Amino acid sequence: MARGGMQGPLALYLLDHLLCFLLSSPGQEVTGGFARLNMALVTDEQVQKFRENGFLVLERLFNEEECKSMKEEIGRIIQEMDVPPHLRTEFSTQQEEQLRAQGSADYFLTSGDKICFFFEKGVFNDKGEFLLAKEKSVNKVGHALHAYVPVFKSITNSPKIQEVGRRLGLVKPVIVQSMYIFKQPNIGGEVTPHQDATFLHTEPLGRIIGFWIAVEDATEHNGCLWFIPGSHKAGISRRMLRTPPGTIPCTEFIGEEPHFNEELFVPAPVPKGSLVLIQGEVVHKSELNTSSNSRHAYSFHVMESENTTWSSENWLQPTAELPFPSLYT
Repeated sequence: MARGGMQGPLALYLLDHLLCFLLSSPGQEVTGGFARLNMALVTDEQVQKFRENGFLVLERLFNEEECKSMKEEIGRIIQEMDVPPHLRTEFSTQQEEQLRAQGSADYFLTSGDKICFFFEKGVFNDKGEFLLAKEKSVNKVGHALHAYVPVFKSITNSPKIQEVGRRLGLVKPVIVQSMYIFKQPNIGGEVTPHQDATFLHTEPLGRIIGFWIAVEDATEHNGCLWFIPGSHKAGISRRMLRTPPGTIPCTEFIGEEPHFNEELFVPAPVPKGSLVLIQGEVVHKSELNTSSNSRHAYSFHVMESENTTWSSENWLQPTAELPFPSLYT
């Protein structure tokens, strides 16, 4: 030995096993007894599958500790929230209810650069008081967790997410919004069939991708995502637009709300820590959660900004306080 260190086979053996321990995690592999980084979190075949189907599941991209950190942080945020009764907005995806409950509320329209709270149906009495514990009443928190909460910023801009973006060919991706979705046990609301590009419109189309992370197991019983494979190839049939300032409601839909064949939907149940990629025009939904288990998820949307125009008619707009930040750091 020299300088108190180890030499020879024993040192190599211990170094090899130390590397195996440190590097054996999602996105890495061990071959031939030696650990090495595997940078292909998404294979060429998976990229092609995403292009064909409009969605892709990457199982267990995030570990138990990362999921726990997100769940604990959102719990802290909920306990500290103080929402005035007149801003207690119920979340809905039914078109007319959406116009009435969200579109007419400045709270919703100005939530893009803030942390705001949206609630399940039936959780308030006629005085706007909670009928359930507040942590059991929230539908989602949005839309700038990625900008202001370190835990969610670290997940959104993590090396794993950035690598996925590069594998998908994103050149100048920016983050346009983020949200934490609770899908509460027994009351977690249905999200009706929709296309994200209806609400987040770009020219040309095809520049929006949703990154949906299962913070808890998502099953067919507690409201996993469902997709119509290949439906992104047909474009969109309606859009939600801002109306002129001072107009009530503040948003409106143009185009027709299509009818989708329920038999075409396929479920995408995923274990905790999985990432689901959602192309902006693919039709997807989630059912009511009638189980006793919640289905927490953290979701954010990314736009390829190179040679892309973000519609000035979208409900969500970048602000001086929060321009759309880059996915790549």
